Amino acid sequence: MTNGLRWRVLVLQAGLIGILVFCAGFLFWGNSFIHNQITTELTAQQIYFPAANSQAIAALPAADATAMNVYGSQQLTTGEQAKVYANSFIGVHLSEVAAGQTYSQMSAKAQANPTDTKIAGQVNTLFKGETLRGLLLNAYGWWTIGTYALYAAIGLAVAALVVLGAFALEIFLWVRQRQKVAVPFTAPKREAIPA
Repeated sequence: MTNGLRWRVLVLQAGLIGILVFCAGFLFWGNSFIHNQITTELTAQQIYFPAANSQAIAALPAADATAMNVYGSQQLTTGEQAKVYANSFIGVHLSEVAAGQTYSQMSAKAQANPTDTKIAGQVNTLFKGETLRGLLLNAYGWWTIGTYALYAAIGLAVAALVVLGAFALEIFLWVRQRQKVAVPFTAPKREAIPA
């Protein structure tokens, strides 16, 4: 390999290492920021799971009760917990408010019959419940993005280490080649063979 080509390879490898390290660092920061932000905001809401095997959990369908028991009595602070609470607790209770109808469906009924206080109460409950459920699922979505950012950061960090290894090998080969050129080869002297 010529010196010019070798320098181009080394510069490209150094640039690639810099880009990979920057991207990995940014993704590590992104993961930390997202998870800290969500934990801080969810902690401030002071939402706690019902105690494991409590009546509030036992009344849920089996799959939902199993999911809720995992976090029994814990404070809701992570995206995974937010998903379980939103789907297995709030979602189940919302399905019981108006025989499984959504806020949008009940709102249309309330507009058609503005004097029905029962429907108005259901609309109010569904609006609040679906809003809280949506906010918790939004936290879960961002938590998942933060988790994927962590995986991507780890992958980029490993890639940076691989390129760094290739860079070090290239430097080693270059130094070795220069040493071979610097030391001239001398052939051993031959002794004369007596006749």
